Amino acid sequence: MIVLLTRRIMGLILTLIAVSLLIFAVMALLPGDPAAITLGTSASPETLAALRHDMGFDQPLIVRYGQWLGGALTGDLGKSYTYGVPVAGLIVERLAVTLPLAILAIILSILIAVPLGVAAAARRGGFFDIVATLFSQMSVAVPGFWVGLLLILLFSTSLGLMPAGGFPGWSNGLGPALRALTLPAVALALPQAGVLTRVTRSAVLDTLHEDFARTAVAKGLSSGAVLWGHIVPNALVPILTILGLQFTFLVAGAVLIENVFNLPGLGRLAYQALSQRDIVVMQDVVLFFAALVIIMNFLVDLSFLVIDPRLRSGGAR
Repeated sequence: MIVLLTRRIMGLILTLIAVSLLIFAVMALLPGDPAAITLGTSASPETLAALRHDMGFDQPLIVRYGQWLGGALTGDLGKSYTYGVPVAGLIVERLAVTLPLAILAIILSILIAVPLGVAAAARRGGFFDIVATLFSQMSVAVPGFWVGLLLILLFSTSLGLMPAGGFPGWSNGLGPALRALTLPAVALALPQAGVLTRVTRSAVLDTLHEDFARTAVAKGLSSGAVLWGHIVPNALVPILTILGLQFTFLVAGAVLIENVFNLPGLGRLAYQALSQRDIVVMQDVVLFFAALVIIMNFLVDLSFLVIDPRLRSGGAR
């Protein structure tokens, strides 16, 4: 077990370093001069040269990469050209909106998809199976930002029940903050719920006819006890895999939704940094997203080892 964990952790570290190198290379190849974009076309050559020096763009690429990576490892992510503040503070501030939004969306996705997928598998070909199939197909086909616009038209413009956008801040109370996040969370959750419904149905169907399920039925257990006590727990591996991928997607893929609802989250920060050519913010936000994906996949792998002891013995070999 220790050998297996050591291999996984070393793979995690090497992957993070490789991803950071790729991100830095891509950002370095982007066209345009950040100093000229920041100061405008009327800036003098001397002023541009001074700003490039302050930004570190007059140094070799390998030196810039080493400074950036070293700063990231120590928590110093640099200073934003646009906002004039440390990027670490910007990320923490925006994460206070994006992270609760992603958590709320993943909870909604689970509450919709898991019961629907289990019911569809338990009654294959029945009413719930038809509903689950239609729901999964429609939710995957419809873009999340379009769902968000429809929700705004219905619940904000027509009914006036929910705010159309913006975020009041957590300091103004839990209720107003959650109301502002509800429609964006639904818009984010519905497409993911469709995928999760399909995976849950397939995983439960694959487990229904295992020997342990037939043994549990032979012992006289009720169908509900067999389903939720034996079949669903043994179908968790593919479900957890999708949930881990979905959570990282909800955090990193909320750019469109945050712009539709005018939420000051991490996705909107990435979009603004791209439009303003703020290289420091772009590098750090993309690295944060990539690290989140890699770490979540690592945690999902560890959860497999806890759920299924067979993987521990197989991995040790």
